Amino acid sequence: MTSLLPKKPPTIARGRSGAISQNTVGIVEFDIYSDAHFMRKAYSLALQAYHEGEVPVGAVVVGHNRIIGSGYNQVERLADITAHAEIMAITAATQFLGAKYLVDCTLYVTLEPCAMCAGALHWAQLGRVVFGARDPKKGFLRYQPPVLLSKVEIVPGIMETECATLLREFFL
Repeated sequence: MTSLLPKKPPTIARGRSGAISQNTVGIVEFDIYSDAHFMRKAYSLALQAYHEGEVPVGAVVVGHNRIIGSGYNQVERLADITAHAEIMAITAATQFLGAKYLVDCTLYVTLEPCAMCAGALHWAQLGRVVFGARDPKKGFLRYQPPVLLSKVEIVPGIMETECATLLREFFL
């Protein structure tokens, strides 16, 4: 009797940018630790902001492949101009950890952070910043010298089309 199982064990891609891989059996798998996976979580928060009438930006802070903080824009709801998604997520993450620094953490946010949020990211000492849509008018990448620490890894363009489309729809 021959076995129906493959001779080689299935492989799973664990890359940062790839969200989907195909194993040797032909089954499509999602990499739950990919940038795309965590950006989908941030995007779902942006949708929540959209439905509440807020500028649709969502953010999550990830530490050791676990979401430790999340937030979405609540500027209108809280009547607070600093209630950006990134600030809300950083605050939640620092409260979760009981510490003010997020050195080994990654922020996933659907829109390139503004200068205020980049300043907060600088002081929180995040190791990585991953964002979806660029913000050519108010994004932190416009500023020289750079706002973030030089050792911070910046990964732009994850789910860029979806994030930009949601923002365009909101401002129509």
